Amino acid sequence: MATNSEHESSGEVAAVGFRSERGPVLIALMLSTSLVALDSTIIATAVLSIVGDLGGFSQFPWLFSIYLLAQAVSVPIYGKLADLFGRKKIMLWGIGVFLIGSILCGLAWSMPALIAFRAIQGLGAGAVQPMSITIAGDIYTLRERAKVQGYLASVWAISSVLGPALGGIFSEFLSWRWIFFVNIPLCGLAAWMLIRRFHEGEMTRRKPKIDYLGAGLLTVGAAAILLALLEGGQSWSWFSAISMSIFALGIASLALFAWQQTRAEEPILPLWVFTRRVLVVSSTVSLLVGAIVLGLTSYVPTFVQGVLGTGAIVAGFSLATLTMGWPIAASMSGRVYLRFGFRATATTGAAITVVGTAMATLITADSQIWQVAAMCFVVGLGMGLAASPTLIAAQSSVDWEERGVATSTNMFARSIGSAVGVAIFGAVVNSRISGPGDPDPSQLSDAIHLVFLGIVGAAVLMLVAATLMPGHVKTGEPDPVTPDRRSA
Repeated sequence: MATNSEHESSGEVAAVGFRSERGPVLIALMLSTSLVALDSTIIATAVLSIVGDLGGFSQFPWLFSIYLLAQAVSVPIYGKLADLFGRKKIMLWGIGVFLIGSILCGLAWSMPALIAFRAIQGLGAGAVQPMSITIAGDIYTLRERAKVQGYLASVWAISSVLGPALGGIFSEFLSWRWIFFVNIPLCGLAAWMLIRRFHEGEMTRRKPKIDYLGAGLLTVGAAAILLALLEGGQSWSWFSAISMSIFALGIASLALFAWQQTRAEEPILPLWVFTRRVLVVSSTVSLLVGAIVLGLTSYVPTFVQGVLGTGAIVAGFSLATLTMGWPIAASMSGRVYLRFGFRATATTGAAITVVGTAMATLITADSQIWQVAAMCFVVGLGMGLAASPTLIAAQSSVDWEERGVATSTNMFARSIGSAVGVAIFGAVVNSRISGPGDPDPSQLSDAIHLVFLGIVGAAVLMLVAATLMPGHVKTGEPDPVTPDRRSA
């Protein structure tokens, strides 16, 4: 890994604002990302162990919902705070909150307590994930970012394979509590490396004014909308009084939030993010990525097990190829967008995604596992060429003091896409499956086939959005940013 001094001597980077050893910092970012990635997969195989110890099987889905809610609503707030106070402070705060949440989860004495502590974990993850990507955007040049995004994406690929295996091992041979305690050394090592190796420099801007009202309105509004989407049709019917009330609360809070952003001196989510074409396109692509990935990760294993009749390990492998293709394409995308531009790269990736999702519609009860794995791999390749370059384009189109907001907006859009995907695809499947108990394979195949058709539709919309990417993205390079760009 080249050092900053080597880049400066080559003339590639002008006066570097971050006097950091980039190799160790990247390792710390990958460790931090692994916290969020592992936590998304490791708990799935411990369902029976946790319920057997704490009870509350009916409440178990909230372990996932509350985590997603807390993470999603906090991402935009952390993005703005990072632009105000610096990435390092927010990143260390996120790691610390995640660590506290992990310890409390490991010590939980009941299902409600575990759900509450998962919310604390989610608040930490809401800082860790966007800050990892933002810091990478700060300390690496436009030419290098694609490869770095590939490294970060590979963490998710590895976690998708290791997570369920570790969860099973801990549950069977130790205790499900170690699923959370394993985060302690990872948090400690990541924080130590960032403290020692990441030197962000001094903030020269005046003391900022935090928009507390805006933060509160965004939290309430986003949480209400996400809650209504996640639980609608499951905990309550879509058109019930409670569903309509939660949606109304969310819409009203977000409307007041938008009004507040026009008045605040330092708005949490500046309205200019909705007026810049590259940011709008990037967020739209990210939203659709969230829906597609959620649809595949939720229903491919179910199809492979319930229709093709395989075990959980084989089902996990068929899906793991998705996260294998993603980092491969993401790491190579830099050469493509530097030569052909962001729009051509994103359009190519979206087109490949359309092809991959179309392959899903051809999968039947007579298909082989390798066909499912091949479909997921093709979709992963498309995602790597579409998601990563559009995010990098968004980061590169803004200066340092706006990059946290640009990155967190992209991540927030993906969370919204995931929640919408849960709602729509779940409603589709439930509408085609009747009666209690496990559905028969033919019923399940018919229902999931409709999900695959919906995923194709989302991929087509992503292709349309990618074609709207500006032909030329004006960047704030040279990069990393120089100290003078960090002053108010």
